[in-house]
Amino acid sequence: MRRSHFAPVAGWLSLVVLIVLAGSPTLGQAPKHGGGLTLRLREDLPQGFAIHETATISTMWPAMPCFSNLVLFDPLKSTHTMDAIISELAERWSWQDHYRSLVFFLRTGVRWHDGKPVSARDVKFTFDLLRETPDASARLRINPRRDWYANVEAVEAIDPQTVVFRLKRPQPSLLLMLASGYTPIYAAHVPPASYRTGCVGTGPFKLKEWRKGEFVEYVKNPDYFVKGRPYLAGLRYLIIGERGTATAALQAGRVDTAFPGQTPKPIAERLKKAVPQLVMTPVNTSVMDHLVVNTKKPPFDNAKVRLALSCAIDRRALIDAVYQGGAVLGASMASPPYGGWGLLDKLEEARFFLWHLREENGRTELGPRSVGTPGGSASGDLAFSKHPIDV
Repeated sequence: MRRSHFAPVAGWLSLVVLIVLAGSPTLGQAPKHGGGLTLRLREDLPQGFAIHETATISTMWPAMPCFSNLVLFDPLKSTHTMDAIISELAERWSWQDHYRSLVFFLRTGVRWHDGKPVSARDVKFTFDLLRETPDASARLRINPRRDWYANVEAVEAIDPQTVVFRLKRPQPSLLLMLASGYTPIYAAHVPPASYRTGCVGTGPFKLKEWRKGEFVEYVKNPDYFVKGRPYLAGLRYLIIGERGTATAALQAGRVDTAFPGQTPKPIAERLKKAVPQLVMTPVNTSVMDHLVVNTKKPPFDNAKVRLALSCAIDRRALIDAVYQGGAVLGASMASPPYGGWGLLDKLEEARFFLWHLREENGRTELGPRSVGTPGGSASGDLAFSKHPIDV
C-alpha cells in the first residue's frame, strides 16, 4: 500500500537536560577525573549492543560508549557537517583518484577491550559484513543500512594500519556516513551475534553489566587510546519506560540526564522552575512526526487533493499551539542553522510554480514532491524541525 507522508514536524528542537552536580567544574575550570553519570533509557536495548543490527537510538545511544568509529562528528559542535568530522580510530584520511578512493591511516597501539590489537583487518571485516560481500565471514540478522555502501566497490586492508575504500564513482558524502553513530567498527575476532548480549569495543568505556529491564553499567577503559580520557569513572543507563516517572526521576536527581528527544519544551520549563540547577541546551535531532494518507484510496489518490491538504496546514500555528514554540519550520532534511541541506526560502512558492508548470505541460503525473505522487510516495518534504529536549 502506497502512502504519502506529510511531515509537519521533523527534527525535534531538543534540549539537553543535565543536572549540574555539586563540585562539578564550571566553564573555564579544568575537568577532574572521577565520578559517574546516570542517564535515563526509555526502553531496554532492543538489539543489545549490536548497533549494526538496529535502526533505533534506543540501541545506538547506550551502546556508543563501548565503540569507536573510523571518524566521528565532533560532539562539541551542534551541527553535523563535513567540517565537523574529527578522527577517531583513523588518525588521518586522504581522498585519492578524484574521490574514488578513500584511504584511512589507523592509530597505532589501539586495543580491543579484551586486549587484542586493532588493525585494518577489523575495518575490512566490518564493512564486508555491512556490504554483505560473498566472501564475508559472517552475516547480520538485520542489516538496516546496507544501501549506504552500494557505491563501495571494495574495502582493502593494505597493511595493518592502512585501509582503502574503493568506490564505483566519486562520493565525498561517504565520509559523513562513516562519521554517524551507526557506523562503529566491530572486532573481526568476535562473532557479530555476540554483540546482542555483550560488547567488545575500543571505546572510552567497557561494559561492566547489563541487567535486562533494569540498567546498563560501564566502567572507564584504562587503555583508551586518547590519553587522559575519559574523565568519568563510569556510566549507568537506568531504564525508565514511563515518561512521567522519568521526569520525576530527573527532578529528584535519580538520573542526571534525560533521554534524547523525550523532554518537550513545556516539561522542560516546568523542570527548570522546579530544579533551577538543571542545565538545558537546545540541540537538533532528526525525529519526524508524520501525517500519513493512503494514496490508493479516494480522495487521496488525487495528487491535487494531497496538495490542497498539505497547503492547508498552518505550520506556524501548529508550532505555536501544539509545541508551544518549541519547533522551527523545516524541510525533509534539517534546515540551517540546525542542518546544512534543508531548503526553506521560497520553498512553497517554488513547489506551487513547479506543480502548475507541470500541469500546463500535461505532466501532472509527476505531482509536487511535497505531497507524494500517484505512482509513489514522498516522505517529509513539508516539515517542521521540532525540538524537544534532548540529552
